[in-house]
Amino acid sequence: QGQLVESGGGLVQAGGSLRRSCAASGRTYRRYAMGWFRQAPGKEREGVAVFNWIGSMINYADAVKGRFTNSRDNAKNTVYLQMNSLKPEDTAVYYCAADTDRDEPVWSISDYDYWGQGTQVTVTV
Repeated sequence: QGQLVESGGGLVQAGGSLRRSCAASGRTYRRYAMGWFRQAPGKEREGVAVFNWIGSMINYADAVKGRFTNSRDNAKNTVYLQMNSLKPEDTAVYYCAADTDRDEPVWSISDYDYWGQGTQVTVTV
């Protein structure tokens, strides 16, 4: 059984940075597509970045392009989302997820079958 455990949320002022972590266990995630998603209050969950574990394919949402960067540590089986130049509109619960049916990442949220517990990111003015 796979598991994704997230950490790294918090409170930060606009313009600041946070790094989120997603530690994967229980499966060979290197074969799967992965994604970072977020859900703001009163809004639908949306994609932030989708990628394959080995890093050869990655797409960022326009809203975060140039500010957020995905990386990984294979030895720790962990992926990271570095979030810079944060804006109040980035406030949301952030999730990592895995799509175990494919290795080419897609934006469709319903395709992702393993999800982390989510952590709150709050950006103040």
